[in-house]
Amino acid sequence: MLLEVALPRLAFPSAAAADPAGAFVPRPAALWLEVGFGGGEHALAQAAAHPDAALIAAEVFENGICSLLSRLIPALGAEATAPLPPNLRLWTQDARVLLGALPDACLDRLFLLFPDPWPKARHARRRFVHPAALPGLARVLRPGAEWRVASDDPTYQEWVRTVMAAQDWFDAPPPLAERPADWPPTRYEAKALRAGRQPLYWRFIRR
Repeated sequence: MLLEVALPRLAFPSAAAADPAGAFVPRPAALWLEVGFGGGEHALAQAAAHPDAALIAAEVFENGICSLLSRLIPALGAEATAPLPPNLRLWTQDARVLLGALPDACLDRLFLLFPDPWPKARHARRRFVHPAALPGLARVLRPGAEWRVASDDPTYQEWVRTVMAAQDWFDAPPPLAERPADWPPTRYEAKALRAGRQPLYWRFIRR
């Protein structure tokens, strides 16, 4: 019932992509997008901590979607009535489809936390941080907008360094080795730390 009843209550409609802030009531002061929200811990924490900002959280995997919804609706039978965050919407298709439909300079913040590293060289084109993807990301981020990226994978970390050093759309300071205080933790991060992997945390600023 989570997917059949609860999800439609939070779904971001594709028809709203031309005016994404209009999908929220009241209209938000800022619009954020998280790509690949995993279990939903970060998305829910950000939505709760920033009621004036609207967050579109994108995830294609059913387990992650159900994980987020179950945190909001812990009781069986409450799928249609449980209160839901008014500043959160879910996008369950490929995030690139949504990004292509959004208007210019509409996003104030973008999150990409612990993405699949696609470690094999022949799979590099699938990485979200990619030279071919940067123009599209820069288009939807307003000047001064922040793009947060985190990864614990050494191959992906080096890839991010290389890609971001060769572009002109974002200021790209060195990453941090400790998660900033305003950056909610995720289960994946905790798993990486338990396994002895060192996450890195980037904050790229749209020029």
